[in-house]
Amino acid sequence: MKLRILELLKEKGKTKYWLYKKLGLSYQNFNKLVNNETNAIKFENLKALCDILECSPNDLFEEFYKK
Repeated sequence: MKLRILELLKEKGKTKYWLYKKLGLSYQNFNKLVNNETNAIKFENLKALCDILECSPNDLFEEFYKK
């Protein structure tokens, strides 16, 4: 699975910095999340992302296949 945060931000005309300020995570954790360098996401962060980006969890994820 892959998070589509950057794609959703682009669709909404928002920046990573805007989301960083809204989400309230440390920069290190935020950066890992946005760049798909994490193996887990807390439910509270998932809910916050959905609320801030006005989307559902289904919108946040896509299947990712390594070749």
